[in-house]
Amino acid sequence: MNKTDRQMAIILELQRFGERRAEDLAATFETSVRTIYRDMQALSEAGVPVVGAPGQGYSLMEGYFLPPVSFTAEEATALLLGLDFIERQFDAGYRAEAQRARGKLEAILPGPVRLNVARVRSGVKLLAAGRPGAGEEEVLVALRRAILDERKVRFRYDKKVPEPDGNRRSVREADPYGLVLTEGVWMLVAFCHLRQGMRHFRLSRMSDVEVLDERFRRPEHFDLHAYKPANDRTVTVRVRIAPELADRALEKNYYYTEASERTPEGLLLTLKVRHPFEVLGWVLGWGAGAVVLEPEELRERVRQEWLKGLKSY
Repeated sequence: MNKTDRQMAIILELQRFGERRAEDLAATFETSVRTIYRDMQALSEAGVPVVGAPGQGYSLMEGYFLPPVSFTAEEATALLLGLDFIERQFDAGYRAEAQRARGKLEAILPGPVRLNVARVRSGVKLLAAGRPGAGEEEVLVALRRAILDERKVRFRYDKKVPEPDGNRRSVREADPYGLVLTEGVWMLVAFCHLRQGMRHFRLSRMSDVEVLDERFRRPEHFDLHAYKPANDRTVTVRVRIAPELADRALEKNYYYTEASERTPEGLLLTLKVRHPFEVLGWVLGWGAGAVVLEPEELRERVRQEWLKGLKSY
């Protein structure tokens, strides 16, 4: 943190806490007490009304606020809830930025508004999938940098379902257009040079990510927020869920579900997938409560998995 940013942060710290010792400020900003003394002298010379009391610390003269920004309790709560989400879902760099932003925002809130915001936030809890794993977080940082710099990336990708040649792993080069967080899963939206088209890559399946020197130019018409992927899910899977599990299946609202119909035998689900085995784990997760009606290749694979399971017992 440079000198100017640190001195601004010191003002916000004093606004937020009222009074702080030089030792506390030095620990907060990871600098020496002598540097804090110099910062206070510089702030005083710049006209900031800093008051120092021996043995107690520094404070700002009553009535001094910086900057003159006004938020209602509802506006401040919305911003702080957004920061809560960033701290839970993004990488360490953005978590640190979110924490600094929180400190600045709380510092400029009048006391009554700050208390009201704290009460509202205490009654709201964000349940999310949690922070990215250590390996995934490194991938996220690299891809963010590549997107901002418009540089191509190279990586290894492990597919859930093998290619027709039996291989699951491939090396890809891609132009990264954007990152999407959906249902707790980070996805890269990119132009894949191997497939010569737009593709989505789960960060958890990417490894050995390398940001290349070669640049690319994102198409002017591309808008990540308006982008809708082409529907390449053309394989139909029909599954019957036992009646006692029907409500639970509907509540989960499985991603691949195209249609559902209640019948006397149970809940009939129609799924659209790229490959039948994409839903194998989901089907097995229901145990005897799910029966695959079609396609036959998926029915047979489920049989094989059940037989292997019986041999283990």
